[in-house]
Amino acid sequence: MAESRKSEKARKILDILEKEFPDAGTALEFSNPLELLIATILSAQATDKLVNKVTQKLFKKYKSARDYAETGLEELQKEISSVNFYRNKSRSIKNCCKKIVEDFNGRVPDTVEDLVSLPGVGRKTANIVLGNAFKKQALAVDTHVKRVSKRLGLTDSDDPDEIEQDLCRIIPERRWTMTTHLFILHGRKTCKARNPGCETCPVSDYSDYYKTVYKKGH
Repeated sequence: MAESRKSEKARKILDILEKEFPDAGTALEFSNPLELLIATILSAQATDKLVNKVTQKLFKKYKSARDYAETGLEELQKEISSVNFYRNKSRSIKNCCKKIVEDFNGRVPDTVEDLVSLPGVGRKTANIVLGNAFKKQALAVDTHVKRVSKRLGLTDSDDPDEIEQDLCRIIPERRWTMTTHLFILHGRKTCKARNPGCETCPVSDYSDYYKTVYKKGH
């Protein structure tokens, strides 16, 4: 499909999803860039609800990058032990905050290049922080965004970095952050990994998956 047609298709899809989810935004609770960075690291393969429960106490105790960097690893593990992969995540948080203190004067950097230089931070996490804490336009590709954009035929790639590039080419920059929120919410509510709700999908008219896979099986 020509890029201009894909752009038009993406525009129609986003217009519909914006009506479907008028309050779209991140469900992670935070009050500054550091808090969102920590919450996003914790949220890998964990629910936002659980992360918010854990960070409620965590953010009262740790106020700065230095606080995390200087705490004992075992103590930090204890604080986040209800979250999946808490050992790896506590190491990532500690190392990440150590680098923020040493290289960025204790402040979370606000460019994707600097953010991905932090231990445990990939493009997805970097873009979530940029889009939500710094209010810069950034498109983050998680499992929902990947699944939704592939089923809709907006990308053919399986690589999150390539999917990000494909989407950013066909979606205007002013809509990048919102696209992430809308695709995540659509993926959770309707376009699920198993048993997608194609019958009630508001964008099924634009879905390659609906036309080629779902209709054949029903």
